[in-house]
Amino acid sequence: MESIFRPKIFSVIDRNYFKEQFTKDLFAGVIVGIVALPLAIAFAVASGVSPDKGLVTAVVAGFIISLIGGSRVQIGGPTGAFIVIVYGIIEQYGVDGLIISTVIAGLILIGFGLLRLGTLLKFIPYPLVVGFTSGIALVIFSTQVKDALGLSIDKVPSAFIDKWETYFSAIDTINPAAVVITIVTILISVYFKRITTKIPGSLVAIVLVTLVVNIFGIPVTTIETFFGEIPQKFSIAIPHINIDQIGYYIAPALTIALLGGIESLLSAVVADGMIGGNHRSNTELIAQGVANVVTPFFGGIPATGAIARTATNVKNGARTPIAGIVHALTLLLIMLFFGKWAKLIPMSCLAGILIVVSYNMSEWRNFVSILKAPFFDRVILLSTFLLTVLVDLTVAIEVGVVMAAFLFMKRMSDVAQKVEFEVDSDLVEQYPDIPKEISIYEISGPFFFASAKEYSTVIKQLGLRSKVMIIRMRHVPFIDSTGLNNLKDTIKTLQTYNVKVVLSGVREDVRRELERGGVDKLIGKENILPAFDLALERAKSLIS
Repeated sequence: MESIFRPKIFSVIDRNYFKEQFTKDLFAGVIVGIVALPLAIAFAVASGVSPDKGLVTAVVAGFIISLIGGSRVQIGGPTGAFIVIVYGIIEQYGVDGLIISTVIAGLILIGFGLLRLGTLLKFIPYPLVVGFTSGIALVIFSTQVKDALGLSIDKVPSAFIDKWETYFSAIDTINPAAVVITIVTILISVYFKRITTKIPGSLVAIVLVTLVVNIFGIPVTTIETFFGEIPQKFSIAIPHINIDQIGYYIAPALTIALLGGIESLLSAVVADGMIGGNHRSNTELIAQGVANVVTPFFGGIPATGAIARTATNVKNGARTPIAGIVHALTLLLIMLFFGKWAKLIPMSCLAGILIVVSYNMSEWRNFVSILKAPFFDRVILLSTFLLTVLVDLTVAIEVGVVMAAFLFMKRMSDVAQKVEFEVDSDLVEQYPDIPKEISIYEISGPFFFASAKEYSTVIKQLGLRSKVMIIRMRHVPFIDSTGLNNLKDTIKTLQTYNVKVVLSGVREDVRRELERGGVDKLIGKENILPAFDLALERAKSLIS
């Protein structure tokens, strides 16, 4: 069995590494560090915290995730998906609440990894992921309207509809300079890649716009207007913890953990496709957890794997975690020596960058395509999207996961209902001498709580027509306690009518579960057989 915690860095660096790959990783790390700079600042400000907290997160979490993570090229740090969560937690619980929630989320992620749930998280339904991702994108866009238009609003409401009502009521306070800066920032961010892809357009936009605004004294609000001086050092933050109130932070912590786990593993899967690699999902979850436990104490915010920055890392030649470590060190140097000028960045410039981010996050093409999908996929998509926008991301994820679980159970139940009551024609051709006293039924799929009742009902109906009932289980990958209980009740019912039961094609692990449940004692070990030929012969002998 594969070890739960095996950091990739120890697997991919060998004696030839420094000859062949180190220079490429070094270059990629520096580039992605520069790419991450404006995003770390923008995500922090949009989350309601000072820019340095975004940089701290990118440095500390980015370093830890690369050092002990399960992906070769994952880049960790703050992401747009957390903006909504962080803003809501700070508004409701304050900075101490954010620290506590993030630490608990980190512990949950570590628990996910230790319980080997990494593979499970990768199978979160796609409509659910697109639903809350698109919802987050719309919420991020709506939070940036005030700064993008330079509106004079003292406090923007947190509710989506109230927010837009406030915007329209203050529409006469638009600052034309802020609007121009927002548009220029968007255009540079989007189109600068036509000149070069080595330097991110968002960074060019920040530098140019900030220079122009300060040289010509253009009247717009800046980071300094809201946050004052930007610290250029690390400090330890210990929250005041009231044990009685820990329960309040479980829901937001679970949201951070689920969203962080899903996003980091999605990013790792995308990276695997780009480099032909194979990440270790449980190790990655543990690394994400450790990063989120440690980072808050340095003043950071929640972190996860960043898909766009990871892709940038790969495209620039990175193939080992060294690139991610260099990215974190690059940001550290920028923060220590150039961070003091971050206060001069106009808020409308950051708004422009985040509008581009929200558009890229929106996945509107995938959203539209899912609207043409089966009914229940559309229900999950729209429910998750609307709940994210109008209620809360925590509620959206919780409801979406529950709905997806019920959808899975319904589909499995539908599979159980679509079986034929008669022996299929292929079986008749292969075994033309099957006596009429023998009924045969094949279970296709897991025999678990969602399908157990349907299977049991059909088995009873078929079994009561015969003297011997053969239940084929070659396609049963597992049986749970509900399925086991239903099967035993069904066998007992058939036995009261003197119907014998023979199990065919039982897998070894399923057989062990049957024996634990006492099915072997109920029908006799000799009636649990590995192949249909043997089961048919046994059934014929029982008739005679």
